[in-house]
Amino acid sequence: MPEPVVVEVGGWEHLCCGGAVEIGDEVEYPVVQADGARRFAEVRHGTVRTQTIRGRVVDLYAVGRSGRVAVERIPDGRSLRGFDEDDDGHLEARWTGQPVEVEWDGDPEFEVVVDPSGRRPRR
Repeated sequence: MPEPVVVEVGGWEHLCCGGAVEIGDEVEYPVVQADGARRFAEVRHGTVRTQTIRGRVVDLYAVGRSGRVAVERIPDGRSLRGFDEDDDGHLEARWTGQPVEVEWDGDPEFEVVVDPSGRRPRR
């Protein structure tokens, strides 16, 4: 049975046209190998991908200056930029739903933990 993998999403590509992601979602990411056997980086906009990761989201993290923070969802790029009147793009802590403030060195960065076997996350 495949082990979960980490897909790094964010940067200008997510701000441009990245979609919202929630725990339990089925996802598909075009990726390139990042640092390690179970770590990948999402690619878009003509970058040559090395493979596609498919599965169910089991964990989400915002990655800022102070480290990783577990979040309930990642807003889409439009919301993160403040251009969606229906979604303010704020982050909420996993389990509590409290607002989370994350300081980034540049553009927002996130980690999406994907279970390729498609198992439902434990709550």
